[in-house]
Amino acid sequence: MNNPDKRIPENIAPEVLELAARNYANHTQSYSASELVAAGEEVDIPAEFIQQAILDVQAKHKQQQHLVHLRQKFLIAGAGMVAALSVWSIWTYNSISSSHSRVEAAWAQVENQLQRRADLIPNLVNVTQAYAKQEQELVNLLVRSRQTYLQATTPEEKVAATVQVNQAIDRFRDYATVNPQLQSSQLFTNLQYELTGTENRLAVERMRYNQAVQAYNQQIQSVPNVLVANTLGFEKKAFFQATNTNVPIVPSK
Repeated sequence: MNNPDKRIPENIAPEVLELAARNYANHTQSYSASELVAAGEEVDIPAEFIQQAILDVQAKHKQQQHLVHLRQKFLIAGAGMVAALSVWSIWTYNSISSSHSRVEAAWAQVENQLQRRADLIPNLVNVTQAYAKQEQELVNLLVRSRQTYLQATTPEEKVAATVQVNQAIDRFRDYATVNPQLQSSQLFTNLQYELTGTENRLAVERMRYNQAVQAYNQQIQSVPNVLVANTLGFEKKAFFQATNTNVPIVPSK
């Protein structure tokens, strides 16, 4: 020590004394090579065997220490890999959840347009009853298709109900083409404009929904995202196939 009179703070003095005692105990419990040789001579063990034994034991302990250090490195590396995997899993889950939310939001916009079109059916019924009272079958078809859609709860049920709505609207259009009186009414013209706008908006929202579904499906099916998706229950979404591509033609004024 450079300065033996340097004062040691009271708070570390017990730790210093404890460490010094441990070092002294280790020193007093150790032996020099000459001491071991002398002890071997007392039991007729040649000095060269003692020297070789010293080297062998030292090599053994050195190897054991190396294995301990190697095991510690593996544990640290394993903990790092687990931490990295956890961070990646959380990031992947958040990313897939965001894609899933975009699909749900896109479907909500599709539903808005489907609902808007279903809400036009009462107007179609009124027009049909006003200009074609004998077409009760068409009226019933329109009413039933709207009721079927309103009773649908899941996306699959709504898509199936949309088929019936499309058929009813197509049936109304077919009837209108052969009814000049109906075509000449302002109410029918206004309905045609509304149907046209709804079909166009529905086509746009259906396209956006399918784009969101495509991105989502690709994400959950790609490697290694598929591991997180399968574990957490993310399932593939179905595309919304167009069941009616006939956009009504608005008559010129």
